Amino acid sequence: MKKGPEISTFIGLAIGVGAVLGAMHFKHVKLSAFNNPAALLIILAGTVACIVIAFPGSQLKEVGKLFKIVFTKTAIPKHEDTINMIVEAAKKARQDGFVAMEGYIGGIENPFFAKGLQMLVDGIAQDEIVEIMENEISALEERHATGASVFAQACAYAPTLGVLGAVFGLIAAMSFLDDTEEMSHAIAAAFMATILGIFTGYVVWGPFANKLKVKSKEEVAVMNMVLVGVVQIQKGVNPMTIRDALIAMIPTKMQKKLMDKR
Repeated sequence: MKKGPEISTFIGLAIGVGAVLGAMHFKHVKLSAFNNPAALLIILAGTVACIVIAFPGSQLKEVGKLFKIVFTKTAIPKHEDTINMIVEAAKKARQDGFVAMEGYIGGIENPFFAKGLQMLVDGIAQDEIVEIMENEISALEERHATGASVFAQACAYAPTLGVLGAVFGLIAAMSFLDDTEEMSHAIAAAFMATILGIFTGYVVWGPFANKLKVKSKEEVAVMNMVLVGVVQIQKGVNPMTIRDALIAMIPTKMQKKLMDKR
């Protein structure tokens, strides 16, 4: 899969912002209501502060990469391409033997599959290959879970900070008890912090966390297919049987399409 912008992220954000602006229009709320430095400070800076406190510096260094994953397509091979890659390797191994695959491995673009085949060529026992590859999958899942938790925590903090900002605004409004008009403006500004907190939490950070989890599952699914493929190749299973086993691992709606191509 070629990398490019993750269109769904941009579309979702555009719809979310559009929904808020549309609601403001119908409720006759002026855009100038967003001109609230205090609310922006407590929501944005406050959320950043919470994340910095909650996570060690080594993990915070990866935040830039997390945003990149959310806004760009991940180069995860398609199920069909992965299955074809594994079947071709199975045919090669059956025809020429494991030792003759040394040069073939260099042309494989999937590093996880190449590593599995190299261990197979090196004569490593099946149990050891499975353990090594499963450990690599588990390590990747853990890294991805940690990344998603950064956004998940931001989702939890932002709405609460919005309430805190509203309280500050209401306290400020109390100083205008003798001026009803000024007090009404102060109260409106106070609730803007709540709006910003809820919006960033549930329309930005929460969905970002979920998108990272979904992409992680897609990558892990492909890696599990590769693991099964390497084990089946080592056992000398017929390539077409391997293909059928791998097809059984993909979503049902895609299985019929690939079965028809046999």
